[in-house]
Amino acid sequence: MKKILTTPIRDEDIAGLRAGDVVYLDGLLVTCRDVGHRRLIELGQKLPVDLRGNAIFHAGPIVVKDGDGWKIISIGPTTSMRMESFERDFIRETGVKLIVGKGGMGPETVEGCRENKALHAVFPGGCAVLAATQVEKIERVEWLDLGMPEALWVCRVKEFGPLIISIDTHGNNLFETNKAEFNRLKVPAIAEISKEVRFIR
Repeated sequence: MKKILTTPIRDEDIAGLRAGDVVYLDGLLVTCRDVGHRRLIELGQKLPVDLRGNAIFHAGPIVVKDGDGWKIISIGPTTSMRMESFERDFIRETGVKLIVGKGGMGPETVEGCRENKALHAVFPGGCAVLAATQVEKIERVEWLDLGMPEALWVCRVKEFGPLIISIDTHGNNLFETNKAEFNRLKVPAIAEISKEVRFIR
């Protein structure tokens, strides 16, 4: 059975989730990348979108005009680590509950998620066109002066995912846990392989 989070997300909705769980999202999803984070944290500009209880997507979509509105053509995740230096403060200041992107994030984001009861999740890379089919509507766009990739696209999504929880509200980091396990297994694996190929010079 799919676990579906619906915005606005409450603390109790995500308290039981753990790194490695898979969820889907219904409701509002706002794209927000480097410059959006920088405007808030470095320049002190108030975001034109209320993110309390909502979700952001580290993504630079391809969007076209559709009558009086807009239509998503492709919306793939951006590498989340680019936002690492901003994310802890961003979570605290905005009240965002779900951050979606590509790859893992570091200790500052872990602390931000733990302190403020938020999640980071990974959307599978290479599925940007599929993701676009899960966007029901672009409700509006803010900061379009930044250009299409960096603007804040306020999207309404349905069963957006799969989203793999990489950082949970308890401070567990799936990428770091996996890295430690891979390193533990690496040494005996290399030793075993080396026995079979020791004749190679």
